Amino acid sequence: MSQDGPAKEPEADPVAQAMQAWQLAWSEMAATGARALKSNAYIAAQRDSEVKIADAPADTVFRTDKVRVDHYHPVTDIRADIPPVLICYGLFGRQTMIDLQDDRSLVRTLLAAGIDVYVVDWGTPTRADRYLTFDDYVDRYLGDCVEHVVETNGGKPINLFGICEGGTFAVMLAATRPELFSGLALAITPVDFHGRPDEFWEGEGFLNSWIGNLDADDVNKIIDTYGNLPGAMTGAVFSSLTPMASMTKYNIGLAAMDGNPKALDNFLRMEKWIADRPDHPGEAARQWLNDLYRENKLVEGTFEVCGEAVDLTKIDMPVINIFALRDHIIPVSCSKALGKFVADDLYEEIGFPGGHVGVFVSGKAQGVVAGGLVDWMERKTKQ
Repeated sequence: MSQDGPAKEPEADPVAQAMQAWQLAWSEMAATGARALKSNAYIAAQRDSEVKIADAPADTVFRTDKVRVDHYHPVTDIRADIPPVLICYGLFGRQTMIDLQDDRSLVRTLLAAGIDVYVVDWGTPTRADRYLTFDDYVDRYLGDCVEHVVETNGGKPINLFGICEGGTFAVMLAATRPELFSGLALAITPVDFHGRPDEFWEGEGFLNSWIGNLDADDVNKIIDTYGNLPGAMTGAVFSSLTPMASMTKYNIGLAAMDGNPKALDNFLRMEKWIADRPDHPGEAARQWLNDLYRENKLVEGTFEVCGEAVDLTKIDMPVINIFALRDHIIPVSCSKALGKFVADDLYEEIGFPGGHVGVFVSGKAQGVVAGGLVDWMERKTKQ
């Protein structure tokens, strides 16, 4: 040690530090690119026909216009003590979501529990369907489908399970024709379309706010111009609600999968479902956007089906209401509002710790959601 004190550390060379950081960044970029290329190579080798979704065996047992009811083949003895369930998805997507793959399938979980399962398929609307309204979809189409399953069940009431917009249809039918149902199950279903903005978490309620601030004339111009509400347009709107996830899933997301076949197969199945987004019949879309999202007529008691105001207090059967706690499309408060209209001893909830689609496709959902649904049927809807 010198008399001047301990030797000083040599000062860091800022140029050398910058070069090291640059080299590290390029190394990470190259590794990320290599992982993405592995995933892209796997995807490029796949064909649409090889990406299987919704292939649980079923027979079409009823048709009316483009709408049909599929009856799924049992995989075990059907439970005679639980009524059949008719599942009703919405018009903004396909019901194939509930049977996306073997190990993540609401349909297959219900079948494995001995539940007799029927599913509504709305078909593919065309411009010929532009004038169909909620009168048609709730009272005529869904009502006819329910009546067929009731008849098959020896005239006894059945369980109706409505999902998203299909849940809103189901709520309306249950309120206007309650004698048809042993129980009403709902998932990610809007009832109060304004919800409780003071309770929204960050990222929740954008769709409600955006549509709610449109003028009725803005909606009318879209419907009058296109006839139907284009599926490509609704798909773009849904993607815009999660912009970063929508931007990065085809690059950073694929790199993270690193060519893993199982992860990429799951990704392709989801993308196939997302891409198959039908147009929404125009007049029904006008009602959905103006009467429900903008004017909130359902909870106000002024929304009519076939000239009759829908009175939610007429729902007098057991109800289970399933919602996603991190749903960026349907805020929790929009779904939970139904509990204000149904007697406490008839009403139950399941809050799933996931997002809008995760209610059906996540591994955890098979136990929490499907398992909870079966448990509710066993306790509340025995025939």
